[in-house]
This record gives sequence, C-alpha cells and structure tokens, in this order.
Amino acid sequence: MPIIGYAPGAYDMFHIGHLNILRQASQECDHLVAGVVTDAVVLRAKGKKPVIPFEERLEIVRNIRCVADAVPDRYLDKFRMWKQLRYDVLFKGDDWRGTSRARELESKLSAVGAEVRYFPYTMHTSSTLLRRRLSLATAPVPGEVEPGPA
Repeated sequence: MPIIGYAPGAYDMFHIGHLNILRQASQECDHLVAGVVTDAVVLRAKGKKPVIPFEERLEIVRNIRCVADAVPDRYLDKFRMWKQLRYDVLFKGDDWRGTSRARELESKLSAVGAEVRYFPYTMHTSSTLLRRRLSLATAPVPGEVEPGPA
C-alpha cells in the first residue's frame, strides 16, 4: 500500500528551508501532497498576511519536482485535512514539536493510524527572518530625506 505524505505550510517567500522539508518528506513517502495554507489561515495562525499571494504560493509549490500534488489548506486544524486526504504521515519542521497544537494533532492522528514526523528547522533561513531583513532594508534611514517626484 503506498504511503501518502502531507506537508502543510504557508510557503511564503519560498526558500531553502521549504525545499529541504519537501525533499526530505518526498523521500519518506510514495506520494507527497503539499498543503498550501490560505492567506486567511496564515493571518489567523501568525497574525500577519503572507507577502506572496496564495495563488502564487500554490503555483510555486505545485511546480516543485518532488511534490506529487499541491492543494489549498483552509484549516488551522490539520486533522481536518487528514479527513479529506487520508494521509499516512504529516511532515513538519521541528520548531513545531512539543506545542499544544502538535501534541493534540499527534494524538488525533495516532488514533487513526497516522503519524507526525519532524525535520530539522532551517535556522539560518525562514520566512520570518526574510521578512525582518526586507523590513530593515526598506526602512527609512533617520535624517535621510526621501527623494521627491522626478
């Protein structure tokens, strides 16, 4: 029986950490489905909207070679996606491990014969870090006059 893997994420400002999780996940299952979280869910979960619009994030992930399918993920509770997809393994970065949401999901998935597997979080690159760097790069410099219209 083929193993179906599920890798949910915002995949905002797609970077090497995202690619590492998808590549590793694809090696541990026969069919990898990537769930691209909608803007509304990202806003609810993280308190901010993604930089890259949902449709663009979905198209980027859909075209990653190791991803068999990419689907919209409209739920904060990943067990709702299990009900839809019946995946065997959910893959997440290990920064999520030990949170109350992770423990609750692990319990629900265990009850239906599925599991959560964690991969090392890419510390040197994350969407949060990229967002912070962009903010610093575009912040006005104190005392600097912005150029007027040409």
